[in-house]
Amino acid sequence: MRSRQKMEVETLVAKRNAAAARKIAFTAEVNRVNWIALPMIVVTVSQFLLRVSPMFMLGHVDQLSLSSASIATSLCNVTGFSVVFGMASALETLCGQAYGAKQYKRVGTLTYGAMLWLFMVCIVLSLVFILTENLLLVMGQDPSISAAAGKFAIQLIPTLFPYAFLQCIVRYLQIQSLIFPMVWSSLASLCFQLPLCWAFIFRFHLGNSGAAISIAISSWFNVLLLVLYVMYSPACQETRAPLSWDVLVTMKDFFHLAIPSAAMVCLEWWSFELILLLSGVLPNPQLETSVLSICFTISYLHYHVPYSFGSAASTLISNEMGAGNPDAARATLHAVLALSITEFLAAGFAIGSSGRVLGYAFSADKQVISYVKKMAPFLGMSIVMDGIQAVLSGVVRGIGLQHIGAYVNAGAYYLVCIPVALLFGFLVHLKGVGLWSGLVAGATVQSIALSLLTASTNWEKKAIEARQRIFSEEFPVENDGILKHEKEKLVERL
Repeated sequence: MRSRQKMEVETLVAKRNAAAARKIAFTAEVNRVNWIALPMIVVTVSQFLLRVSPMFMLGHVDQLSLSSASIATSLCNVTGFSVVFGMASALETLCGQAYGAKQYKRVGTLTYGAMLWLFMVCIVLSLVFILTENLLLVMGQDPSISAAAGKFAIQLIPTLFPYAFLQCIVRYLQIQSLIFPMVWSSLASLCFQLPLCWAFIFRFHLGNSGAAISIAISSWFNVLLLVLYVMYSPACQETRAPLSWDVLVTMKDFFHLAIPSAAMVCLEWWSFELILLLSGVLPNPQLETSVLSICFTISYLHYHVPYSFGSAASTLISNEMGAGNPDAARATLHAVLALSITEFLAAGFAIGSSGRVLGYAFSADKQVISYVKKMAPFLGMSIVMDGIQAVLSGVVRGIGLQHIGAYVNAGAYYLVCIPVALLFGFLVHLKGVGLWSGLVAGATVQSIALSLLTASTNWEKKAIEARQRIFSEEFPVENDGILKHEKEKLVERL
């Protein structure tokens, strides 16, 4: 009897110890996620403001300067910056998994290869920027605005190249969890850019040209700061690689993953721009465009939070998959979802219920304020759905499933979002509310599809594939005893 009671006590103690161990492990994982996600919010917001803050100053010059610069920036985002941003995100998979596998020199080599690819891509995109005026005229824009916007787009070309290099360096540091150097460089660049932009616009009366020049100089300044850190910091010593022919070899791997990575980003960004353009053909387009612009501004600002959580998920999951630790990768997924969903729900509820006062932050027009109040609940719903898909997109990048993610985004936004927006916006006559409902529907389908993709992923198999990709060139799998042993060990757990 006593031995049985003793066994029950021991079992109970063992369960409590196991629960305590799980709690400690979960807390540690949450701390790891926060260590990357929270400072990444500062980085992404600072880099966003670097290109947006001049718009606030141009608004005090004249209406043509603001409207032309805004249109040019929007078009350049769609045709250029989104492509570069999306392609660079392939490094989150490749460099992250290589770093997890302790192939440190390969991290540097992959980054060089990405920079070379994006440099060539930027040359092509520059030609598109040069054609901005003609594109706007074809779209029916005012000739004076088109001419000014075309000039501003050409002046943004010197920003495109440092932006490409910056995105590569950001991923290079991000996958090593070296976030704080980016925080300081981003803040320093922003603090450098604000007075510089003010001087060019108001002191030297350069207008749009001054804004474009300040963005370019500040972007190169940011790149310079990070390059100096990478060159001289002991933290980057293991991953610094010499320029060699290996760079050309890694370019093939980067290209194969960069295309679906770019598709994931561009398909989503383009749908948002299309919705904004559709608002311009609704009755009372000035009101509809103004209100949707306010909603997009709020959505963009908040999006940096889930994107940062997604970056943390991508970094930690890719590291663990490269190291052959699928269980640790799943633990990261649970931690990041627990953290991020709490934030999305709180933010969505706060924005959705603050319709009475939200409009006053952007306008004094009673019509606009009333319309924003009407849009607030739908905006709150989109904040939640966008947040979920942003985090799960980070998980997809960490695993290396961008090719499936691209199909998901294509279906969610072009088979669901746009048709629903057209149906409710024009046929049901809900106008702006109908257009935004399309975005909510698209983001909901995207979130559900990415959730199913994540839930059905065979993590052990993907860990094997990650290790095979990393070592395929130097150590063929069939001759690699270590990988063969890993594969046998992981297959046993399937």
